[in-house]
Amino acid sequence: MTRTVHPIEVESFSILRSLVDLSHLDPLQRAVTERVIHATGDAGYASDLVLDESGLRQGRDALLAGAPVVVDARMVAAGITSRAVLCALDEPGDGRGPTRSAEGARTLSKKIGGGAVWVVGSAPTVLSEVLTAADAPAFVVGLPVGFVGAVESKAALVASGIPCIANRSTKGGSAAAAAALNALLYFEEET
Repeated sequence: MTRTVHPIEVESFSILRSLVDLSHLDPLQRAVTERVIHATGDAGYASDLVLDESGLRQGRDALLAGAPVVVDARMVAAGITSRAVLCALDEPGDGRGPTRSAEGARTLSKKIGGGAVWVVGSAPTVLSEVLTAADAPAFVVGLPVGFVGAVESKAALVASGIPCIANRSTKGGSAAAAAALNALLYFEEET
């Protein structure tokens, strides 16, 4: 996807690169890490993110093939401006989930089946739904923030073997999750 990059973004990335050396990372790993640091202002993500280059490539390939993108919260959706998304909170609940977003995720998972790209920045319970769904996702951005279940849900995601972006700590959030997905959408192969 070709896009026009604003001069402020160019300057911001230049400053970021002068502060944090990510040259040891593979291209997609570097793109994701830079965009998450840029969106959050938190250089700690350089050592907190869990990224696998081949998994990132699988996620990018799924996006390029038109996989549906499902988000857990409207704040995540607001940060993804180059792609239509489905939001778990826009689905009717069934009263059987631990959270409203988990109920919506269950409903969406049944509607769309496998092969979707899930982007979670708010609700660890949505990661649990995605991991127990009958049909596997193509890729998951799992960066929910919080002190209750966030670390555990991200560890379960990484352990599942599903291609993903995750992190080790309690930090995360809508901006980080949207930025991680945007990195895959904006990435252009170097020629």
